[in-house]
Amino acid sequence: MSTAATTTAPSRGPVTELFLGGGRGRRITWLVVGLLVLVSAVRVVSGQEALTSSSTMSATLLLAVPLLLVALGGLFAERAGVVNIGLDGMMILGTWGAGFAGYQWGWQGAVVGGILMGALGGLLHAVATVTFGVDHVISGVAINILAAGVVRFLSETLYTDNPAGGGVTQSPALSSRPPTFSLPVLSSGPDLLGSLESKHWFLVSDLAGVLRGVSAGVGVLTVIAVLLVPAAYLLLWRTAFGLRLRSCGENPAAADSLGVPVYRLKYTAVIISGALAGLGGVFLVFIANIYREGQTNGRGFIGLAALIFGNWRPGGLAAGAGLFGFADALQLRSRTGVVALLLLVAVLLLGVAVFQASRRRFAQAVTAAVFAAASLTAYLTIDELPEGIVSFTPHITTLLVLSLASQRLRMPKADGLVYRRGEH
Repeated sequence: MSTAATTTAPSRGPVTELFLGGGRGRRITWLVVGLLVLVSAVRVVSGQEALTSSSTMSATLLLAVPLLLVALGGLFAERAGVVNIGLDGMMILGTWGAGFAGYQWGWQGAVVGGILMGALGGLLHAVATVTFGVDHVISGVAINILAAGVVRFLSETLYTDNPAGGGVTQSPALSSRPPTFSLPVLSSGPDLLGSLESKHWFLVSDLAGVLRGVSAGVGVLTVIAVLLVPAAYLLLWRTAFGLRLRSCGENPAAADSLGVPVYRLKYTAVIISGALAGLGGVFLVFIANIYREGQTNGRGFIGLAALIFGNWRPGGLAAGAGLFGFADALQLRSRTGVVALLLLVAVLLLGVAVFQASRRRFAQAVTAAVFAAASLTAYLTIDELPEGIVSFTPHITTLLVLSLASQRLRMPKADGLVYRRGEH
């Protein structure tokens, strides 16, 4: 026998694996670092400080959180095999519930009211799709239409001539605001990150701006939303409940044959989906301190796009929500800053072209190179985009990202299928 002692790497727990990972975790870390360096270089070349300013990052966080919550809601439903096109309607119900409960019982009441109203929308979707076998897309579209009508009816009934204020299209203001906090010394007090950001150094000031933007004036619901990402991963991929729920979205007949309560888990997942979408609506009410009709502005659909972009994974959908939130925040902060995105897109597409060429996918490589050249030309010739195009930046970003990501997507196999016991 060899006297050399063999050593084995200590096993990692699920939390360590989530945050540190193995090879994939290292690749993601290097990808994030490389993207920050690239954005910093574009900021220096273009002179657009808004690209990595703390104000832009703070706005990105505010705009990304509701998309993140809606996408997490879609994750639970679709991993159980139920397509949830009705996320926007459930978000609308959440905004109304938050406004109604918030002006009476404060921000805590708003959270509870928004979650309950969103869960009610999820329950309706579950009854239609799971129990009665209605097509999932038709049920979701119906909920979107129904939600808009229901909240208008409720507002007319409860807010007209209300002594607290409000009206047909809005609620009275919330009676209290949720607490916020900032990191001491770094983001408040001496504000060391702010001092570094103001120096406009390459990479260092960009990193300081990003960190200051996500650590100054952060609300309690923002912290909860961010923590829900690893929580969703641990629940769906590291527990028996999550395994059973995901089996309902992959092969419900096989799961049923093994004793998994398919119908009950589908109901549970869709109700959770509605509750999370409603919580996203609560966040919108917190931003405005009031419920207003049309407050979601289609964010439920963009959240669904973030879910698809993230390949039905918590980390991926969080990245998608952050990307769409950044595009939205930048067009609000700086119209000229959006032009700098063209340079960033040109560099990224050039990298895609080189990668595809190395894989001998010459058609994709040529396509990416052509679009890279077009983006670079637009950056060099355009000083400021028209206002209409600037305001449409998040939607253009959504279409572009989904078109580029469509090659690698894999949805749950039974997603959208109507399941009937004994018919499969």
